[in-house]
This record gives sequence, structure tokens and C-alpha cells, in this order.
Amino acid sequence: MATQKMLKFVTIGREMPEKRDAASRSEDFHEIYREFAEAKAKEQASRCSQCGVPYCQSHCPLHNNIPDWLRLTAEGRTQEAYLRSQETNTFPEICGRICPQDRLCEGNCVIEQSGHGTVTIGAIEKYITDTAWEEGWVQSIVPPVEHPESIGIIGAGPGGLAAADRLRRMGYQVTVYDRHDRAGGLMIYGIPGFKLEKDVVERRNKLLADGGVEFVLNANVGEDISFDAIRGKHDAVLIATGVYKTRDLDLDNADAKGVVRALDYLTASNRVDLGDEIPDYLDGELNAKGKRVVVIGGGDTAMDCVRTAIRQGAQSVKCLYRRDRANMPGSQREVQNAEEEGVEFVWLSAPGAFTGHVTGEAMEAQERDMDEVGDVPTISAVRVQKMRLGQPDVSGRQSPELIEGADYDEPADLVIKALGFEPEELPRLWGVDGLEVTRWGTIKADFQTHQTSLSGVFAVGDIVRGASLVVWAIRDGREAADSIAGYLTGAARVAAE
Repeated sequence: MATQKMLKFVTIGREMPEKRDAASRSEDFHEIYREFAEAKAKEQASRCSQCGVPYCQSHCPLHNNIPDWLRLTAEGRTQEAYLRSQETNTFPEICGRICPQDRLCEGNCVIEQSGHGTVTIGAIEKYITDTAWEEGWVQSIVPPVEHPESIGIIGAGPGGLAAADRLRRMGYQVTVYDRHDRAGGLMIYGIPGFKLEKDVVERRNKLLADGGVEFVLNANVGEDISFDAIRGKHDAVLIATGVYKTRDLDLDNADAKGVVRALDYLTASNRVDLGDEIPDYLDGELNAKGKRVVVIGGGDTAMDCVRTAIRQGAQSVKCLYRRDRANMPGSQREVQNAEEEGVEFVWLSAPGAFTGHVTGEAMEAQERDMDEVGDVPTISAVRVQKMRLGQPDVSGRQSPELIEGADYDEPADLVIKALGFEPEELPRLWGVDGLEVTRWGTIKADFQTHQTSLSGVFAVGDIVRGASLVVWAIRDGREAADSIAGYLTGAARVAAE
């Protein structure tokens, strides 16, 4: 009688890959989880209940065939598991590392709901694809046929790269334009190495380049090249720029020296990790070493900032969030990792002002005085306002309310604003007429075809959705690739007729 490989959740407990201890991992930017060994991956995959309605799959934006590749892994058929996983996901090894599984697949696992602990889906997905790279199972891009039509993709983040991969495999000619000097978007410059080591992204970029995708880097649309020029050069255009404009604080001295944007801070740190020389890091402006650091915000970007500051050798790191832990939008797993590494969370707290840097005529006089000794005044403290949770707002979350008279000053040498991202005004920046946007500034695009108001122009990812997850951008990019192929096929048919 055949041995039952699955449904072991009753006898086998949930285990994550070994996590490096907080003291040692806080000293470097390497990933904090070690790789599953084959036996452990098979064991943990065997806990899957193979339920008839897999909530893990339905709650994955890509609708990955999770039960299938868990079963194949449990049976020791790792290559088949990889082939199954990459049918629906362009970058499974990246999603396995950075997806908030606790909010998506794992958070909705049936055995988790029944109290047995979720299957470690993300760790197994990472194991499958890392093994595929090691064993040479990841195939080069070899289109079955070459098409003359070309597509220009603006933005080399996850949405743009996912579309580029899919379109190139169909045989279309693909050129990717990006403002940065490396492809990858926030995967390369926003997400720290302790969550996603950069060689993981760079090997994907190399696979695309080797497969015939052309990268035009350091190309800022609207400055180095016009949108009209890109549109005139290609048969279709995909906008996948992401959102890079950071939200700001409407309070005194919001731009004081020592107060920096999260994206600037993380980009500098990631560039240093990649071997670049960054003047603002070397002179200390974007370096937390020896400083009392306060990070404002409660999302995943804030978690990246606090944990980066720890690794840079900050004297102390505190995170201010205006709601409580239960209402924090960031991953609870990331909060736990940050606490283990020495980050202090100050719940129900918001900044009221930054002190230590006067304004107006007094500031100008003080700066004139300080210029004589070659220095500039900097921030010394954050005025912290204590909050309480009141009635729910339109989203259903309780709104924070100010507690009068409970303010205090928190000493700070570096304040990092991690308040989220908003879209740039692309029609104005690019000088494009007819590209419709929503009242939030995101591009209007059909949510099925991703077609914009301009013929032959499509848009995906955060520039349509607003700031969101990498996995959603991948889904959008794959869907748009199929829509673009359909558009080009139809245009070619009309031309032939």
C-alpha cells in the first residue's frame, strides 16, 4: 500500500528555516533565514492538507498552484515543483523572500485556521527556486518565433520586468527604460539585503538581458528621453514606473537637517551594499552610525529603515506609529524581527514638530553665525504627541485622536520619514496630453487589459494601484503582456487587411 505523503500536519509541527541569532545578523546585510535542507523542505511541505478549496491559492494575487508544488516537493519531485511554481510566477524566489505571506497565502491556510499552524509556503517556494538555479533548471529565454513588433517598457521594477520576461518569451522585441543605473526598481534600491540579497535580483536581470531584452538605463523620461520619442520608436508602450514621490509631514521644521526621506536613506544604504561610493553616506547625512534614530511610520518601509539603522550601528532606534500594534499595516513578522534586533516601538505616538532648528529670520541669523564656524544647526529632538484610538474611519480602522497635554521631546540625531509613496505627476513631467489620471494622480487603466486612455499605451503596478506589493505588480505585468500581445496581433491583422 502506498505511503501517504501529505496531511502530516497532525503529527508534524510547523517549522521555519533556522533564523540567524539577532546579535550576529544585526552586524551585516545578509538574509536572516538560512535555506531549508531537502529533508526539512519535504517534511514541511507534507503538512499541506491538500484541501478541496485551497484558500492559500485564492488569496495569492498570482493564484499560484501552491498545493500542487507542495505535494511535488513532499514527494521529492523538486524539479517538477519548480516548473509548476514558475507557470504562474515570473519571480518565485523573490516572492518567497519578500511577500507578506502572513497576510496572504499563509495567513489564509486552512490548517492555520484550524489551529495547527500554517504550512511554511514562502520558505518552501524560496527553496524550490533556489534549488532550480543551483541545479541549472532555470531555462534561458529562447522564443519559439521572433516577431518584428517592439514594446517599450518604462520602469525596470517588478511589473516592468515581469512583462518584459513574458513578452520576450513570446518573441517580441523588448526595450526597458529606467531612470536608475541598475534594473530592479525598489527590489534593488528599496528593499534591504537582509530581506532580498541583490544577487538574487541581478541574476534575473542577466537572464533577461541574455534572452534579448535591451536595457536603457540612466534614462529619465521627460529629461533624457521624451515619452513621445519612446512611443514613436515602439509599437506599444507599457508604463511601469512605480511611485517614488514620498508623502511628507505638515509640521514645523519638516525639512530640517537630520530629517530625511526613507527612500533616500534606503537607496544610499543599498548602493553602499552594492559597492558604490555615496557622498551623503560618507559624510554621515544618510548614515545612522552612532546616532539616536527615530523612524516615523508603520509600514514595511518603516521596518526596512529601523532594521537598516540597527545594522549601520545606531546608538538607539525608535519607531513612532500613531496607532497600536494590532492596527499596524506592516508585516507582524517584520515587527518581531525588528524587536529581536533591538528596535523600540513607541505605539500611539505621532510627531508634532522637530526641535533644534529655528525658523524664519532667526534661522537665517543663526545660520550666518554658524557659517563662520563651518557648521549648520541640526535637529535635536522630535516633539512626540501621544494618541488614543477613537471611532473607526471610512476604512473601518479606528482613527487616532490627540491626547492634549501629553507631548514630550524625544532626543534624535536622525529622523527618517517613512510615510508612504504617492504618484508623480507623469502627464506634466513627461509633457503628455491625453494620458488620463485619477484624482489621486495614478494612471487610469482598465483593470483587465491595463490599457490607458492613449492607444497602444498600457500601465501596471503602483502607478495604477498606488503603493502596493511586489506580487501585485508581477501579476499586472504578466496580464499586461498578454493584453499587449493581443493588441499587437490585432494591429498586425488590420495592417495586413
